[in-house]
Amino acid sequence: MTLLELLSIDLPIIQAPMAGVSSPAMAAAVSNAGALGSLGVGATDAAGARRMIAAVRERSNRSLNVNVFCHQPAKADSTLQAAWLEYLRPHFERFGVKAPLGLMEIYRSFVEDDAMLAALLADRPRVVSFHFGLPCAERIHALRAAGIVLLASATNIAEGRAAVKAGVHAVVAQGFEAGGHRGVFDPDAQDDCLGTMALTRLLVRQLDVPVIAAGAIMDGAGIAAALRLGAGAAQLGTAFIACTESDADVGYREALAGDAANHTVMTRAISGRPARCLQNLFTALGAGIPPRQIPSYPIAYDAGKALNAAAKAARQAGYGAQWAGQGAPLARRLPAAEIVAALAEEMLPAKGFR
Repeated sequence: MTLLELLSIDLPIIQAPMAGVSSPAMAAAVSNAGALGSLGVGATDAAGARRMIAAVRERSNRSLNVNVFCHQPAKADSTLQAAWLEYLRPHFERFGVKAPLGLMEIYRSFVEDDAMLAALLADRPRVVSFHFGLPCAERIHALRAAGIVLLASATNIAEGRAAVKAGVHAVVAQGFEAGGHRGVFDPDAQDDCLGTMALTRLLVRQLDVPVIAAGAIMDGAGIAAALRLGAGAAQLGTAFIACTESDADVGYREALAGDAANHTVMTRAISGRPARCLQNLFTALGAGIPPRQIPSYPIAYDAGKALNAAAKAARQAGYGAQWAGQGAPLARRLPAAEIVAALAEEMLPAKGFR
């Protein structure tokens, strides 16, 4: 069975499940166009995930990918968190508000979220994908037994092998160029920063499951290149940020359309985990800060979201989590279905998909 048959899609195109960007309307439009639409539910609870899945199903009966975060639960450190809030205090005061008195773990990891597992087993999306790591064997077995296809992100060979051993059906090769959070299992371990094309080829050669290329792929030529390297499909996130159905706010869209698109940086300051973002005021305040001085994910994100909210209230968009990959200047402002159609057409000269 090919990857496309496994995923029940017509085109080797997967819309990346970028939380805060990928809306139900976007996922449905992508799926209806023959690709795989995705939802990121790592930033919501089980009830929220079920509402999002239902909203997609009101618009589409095609395959859907639901992405969950599998990070290790955060380790609270009151001293570190207080120091981080003190560092951010002048930035809050700039907008006439006080810094929070404390921080919370705002997202629950799927590795311990029984309600989210129950929701996925009840709604049975065609695909569930893991980011930041893997859940336990029991959760994987339960999802597989429900007939759900499983994907997992990997940023190196060891992570790819671990995902295959755990029982996933395909591995997403997330290159260093990719926008949003790095899928590294351990954010404090050495990151070899493998690029998309090198990582894709390495995983294709060493794994016995299909590989999906992800990172700075923005058009059909990039998809065709990934397929030539042996990938079964390509996953695109930044390519859909500016689409009509995206949940990206006005400031995010304006930054993506401007010079900031040419300058993406990897930062921990916003959320506590490495993530590629358009260069902005938040990435600047985090530049040069040692990782050990930033609270764990997602505790740091509590501060990041509070600062962004204060800034937005003052009409300053430069503190947002404006995730984007290195291909950001190629983003198109079109409806999602038109982007999928353009990607499919652009693949034709190189791959002969007629």
